[in-house]
Amino acid sequence: MPSSLEQLTERVKQRATECGFDLVGIAPAVTPTGYSSFLEWIDAGYAGEMQYIPNRAKAYEHPKHVLESVKSVIMVGFNYFTEPAIPGSTSEDRDGLGRIARYAWGTADYHDVLRKRLKQLAAVLHDEIPDCKTRAVIDTAPLLERDFAQLAGLGWIGKNTLLLNKQKGSWFFLGALLTNIELPADAPHETAHCGTCTRCLDVCPTDAFPESGILDARKCISYLTIELRDQPIPKELRTGVEDWLFGCDLCQDVCPWNSKATASEEPEFQPRKQLNPTDAARLLSLDDEQFRAEFRKTPLDRPGRAGLLRTACIVLGNVGGRRHLPQLDQSLSDKEPLIRGAAAWGIGQLGGVNEIAELQSRLQTEDNEIVRQELQSAIQHLEETHDADSH
Repeated sequence: MPSSLEQLTERVKQRATECGFDLVGIAPAVTPTGYSSFLEWIDAGYAGEMQYIPNRAKAYEHPKHVLESVKSVIMVGFNYFTEPAIPGSTSEDRDGLGRIARYAWGTADYHDVLRKRLKQLAAVLHDEIPDCKTRAVIDTAPLLERDFAQLAGLGWIGKNTLLLNKQKGSWFFLGALLTNIELPADAPHETAHCGTCTRCLDVCPTDAFPESGILDARKCISYLTIELRDQPIPKELRTGVEDWLFGCDLCQDVCPWNSKATASEEPEFQPRKQLNPTDAARLLSLDDEQFRAEFRKTPLDRPGRAGLLRTACIVLGNVGGRRHLPQLDQSLSDKEPLIRGAAAWGIGQLGGVNEIAELQSRLQTEDNEIVRQELQSAIQHLEETHDADSH
């Protein structure tokens, strides 16, 4: 005979802690309160090139579109904070070094880590009720995880659109386990605790927050460096990318609720030293095979070699020096137009009059129109800079 649902719920929460989850709560399977705002966000065009979001907008209306018979959504949080980032305090410190978002410092993809733990959690339900239905979700299915986390009492959605918890801040991954068992729900978190603080909004160098609680993904550094994989980063946003190679942690770094973050002991999240920070010029030397060997099955594989090396050229243009011009010159011959175009921009930012001839020579043989435009723009920038310096 199965135990009472209250006892089963306690067993689930206990097992969640044993699996390493730092937060756990249960929400009812309902239409999330933020669904209408989500549709407005899509209509505003803020999803950018992430067309998979508007393409399945209707599915976000209810978790039944993820698991047809769903009655409850078990929400969990998994801490990934490990150690402080190593900042560049001077331009010399930052010379050619790029930052990577903290969640990608480790040796594994967080989807794989959380999926394994969620399967262990689901086993509690299947052992008790063998014919029950479950489905694990880690930000890949049409589910508004932050809304359900708030419904499950795990925290509130901050001004930077991330879920915040008084004790844990925001350095955690969210996961969901959907089930057709109707478990007793936790009280929702109905208050916000950001007050008048706007540090997260003010720190964003690309002005990605048109208003509090609204993110324009098209301007977000994380979107530009990860999701915008097959296109050049818009010129007007390139300097705002600063030294971010992959993702961005700025709005979390400045959040007061993260000031007392404690380190995760998860082995697969422990940082590889070469990722905090990273030599952007070294990345430009990686061919396809070397890229796969270093980054396969890690978050940095998502933008692919072309996307990551494109951003490496942008980073060198922002925080590199003239000593990096040989690597950028070499990248003008890369097989990927995306990399060649970004290399031209980087040279335009760092070079002098001597680089004009090299760019003009490349222009004679370049057959990709977008790269040709990048070369012409870089030449013009260098000529204008030289003329200004001459007067």
